[in-house]
Amino acid sequence: MARGNTRQRIQDVALELFAEQGYEKTSLREIAERLDVTKAALYYHFKTKEDIIIGIFQDLARPIDELVAWAGEQPRTLETKQEILRRYQKALLAAAPLFRFMHENQATVRDLSIGLTFKERFIALNKFVQEPDAPVKDKVRAVSAVFALHAGTFFMENIEGDPEEKQEAVLEVALDLIEQAERA
Repeated sequence: MARGNTRQRIQDVALELFAEQGYEKTSLREIAERLDVTKAALYYHFKTKEDIIIGIFQDLARPIDELVAWAGEQPRTLETKQEILRRYQKALLAAAPLFRFMHENQATVRDLSIGLTFKERFIALNKFVQEPDAPVKDKVRAVSAVFALHAGTFFMENIEGDPEEKQEAVLEVALDLIEQAERA
């Protein structure tokens, strides 16, 4: 099996175990056993659980980093802000397992380097969807548009309905909020 595939398998299994048992209660030995590999084989790719989480975060956060870079080069128009929200929702959906881990292991995430990095990305995105001289209400609307995508991605599973329809509704609400902020 290619190195990239083994690395991805380790990350997937670790994230699954972290979700089942919690980060603190999961050992590298358990990850190796679930994968049916030796601890030495696991150590070849990752020395610690934190290395696994950082690797997962870097892989899944890459689209968000690319979005932040792209947004920084765009004009501050309503269309750009709407496109930022569309792309951000796609990135969130692709990284859903990681964000679920972060939500369920908030104390651990705060202690790991990924917590601060994630917060920095979130702040950077918010900077691109709000106008610096906008009234506070409109800044709240812009921040709420981004937050609606988060809430919609991770908390809508408790609401009845077709998953795709729910995600479309979440995006519609976020786009509506950003449009309201721009109109004022």
